[in-house]
This record gives sequence, structure tokens and C-alpha cells, in this order.
Amino acid sequence: MTPAAARRRWLPSPALSAVVFCFWLLMNDAVDAGSVAMALLLALLVPPFAARLDREFARIGSLRPLPRLLARLAWDIVHANLTVARQVLGPERRIQPGFVWVPLDIGNIHGIAALTSIITLTPGTVSSMLSPDRRWLLVHVLDLREPEALVRQIKQRYEAPLMELFP
Repeated sequence: MTPAAARRRWLPSPALSAVVFCFWLLMNDAVDAGSVAMALLLALLVPPFAARLDREFARIGSLRPLPRLLARLAWDIVHANLTVARQVLGPERRIQPGFVWVPLDIGNIHGIAALTSIITLTPGTVSSMLSPDRRWLLVHVLDLREPEALVRQIKQRYEAPLMELFP
């Protein structure tokens, strides 16, 4: 085994090791020999386990849609907050909660994670479940009057730009 291969085996991510080391020391009240030893031990043990957990690395495509996506998300969060406040403060009988399955075209797990986060960040919607084949996302909606329109909106406003970001 070459020295480089041995180093990669014991220290697959020097940056993650450094972050774990620093954060452990920051979380302790005092920097003493025991804290430094524990930080060093964690810095050596955590990255190899983390490397085994995440085998699918994020592939970043074009960053061009990111500013527009973030602006749209900010607007949608503000708008959804006002809508949810109006619904909650209004008559309860007008609210029609429900679940809708959203078919996914995006295949990158990091893009799917971003999509589920965006949906959950927007008041009135929560990502509930991802199908085992990653082709369907179950979304709970506070007021589900037009399921097809909601699916179309999620796909156009969020999934399409995320597919450019995460090809």
C-alpha cells in the first residue's frame, strides 16, 4: 500500500477531520489534554464512518438558476405565511388538508433533498415521504383544493431549477 493510499484510508477527509477537531474543542469549556485527545480521536474516527454513509456525491451543474430560485423561494415563503395565517384565522371548515404524490424527474439525491427542504420550508406544505425508488414524493398540504396545480407548481418553480443545479 502506498503512503498516499494509507493516508486516504485513515484520513479520507482532512477537512472534515479538522472541522470535527475544532468543533469538539469549541464545545468544551476548557482546552486540556483530555479534550484535545478526544478531539483527535473523533477527528480520526468520524470521517471514515461518514465516508461509508454517503456514497453519492453532489454533482453541481449550472449555478445560473440559483439566484432566481432563492428569490422565488423567499417570495413564496412570505406569500405562504400570509396565506396560512389567513387560513388558520378564518373558518376551519374552509381548510381542506390532504396528501398528494408528486412524480419526480430529478434523480440526484442531493437535488431531491433540496426539493424536500424547500417544500418543508414553505408554510402549509410538508414533505412526508420519498418512495424507495426515489420517483415519487408524498407532500402534505394544509389546503389541498387543486392537487394537479400544486404538482405543476412544485415541478415548475422548484424541481426544474434544481435539475439544472443537480444534474
